[in-house]
Amino acid sequence: MTIGANVCSSVGAVRANLSTEHAGTTLPDATTEFFESLAVRGHEPLLGNARGTLRVELADGTRTERWLVSVDRGDVAVSHRNGKADCTVRTDRDVFDGLARGEVNAVAAFLRGAIAVQGDSQFLVLFQRLFPSPDDAASTQR
Repeated sequence: MTIGANVCSSVGAVRANLSTEHAGTTLPDATTEFFESLAVRGHEPLLGNARGTLRVELADGTRTERWLVSVDRGDVAVSHRNGKADCTVRTDRDVFDGLARGEVNAVAAFLRGAIAVQGDSQFLVLFQRLFPSPDDAASTQR
């Protein structure tokens, strides 16, 4: 997998881009919080050996929201670009909210057909590491 050339590399620029695009949202949902926190982190040790791009396409009625996550040995950039990706994940907003809250396992959702994957599915397996575990989700609900 390789990183696209035109991906935002500055965490500050990514965060500014995301906050501008969500200016009309009063309370971020689990998906938005997940991607914004990933952008703010900038480096994710769990993806230290990974290189590539993952595009997430979320269907919500007639609208499709896109997130592009680029990883270069743990350095992470997030945007709403509709760029080329090594792996594209398509699902609905509710399923991804469940992933972001740790209530749904990405691989299990893929096997059930709740997530469609095009391209290198190994990137989805790597990306699963970033979602909270069911134990984490249960402890935050208490």
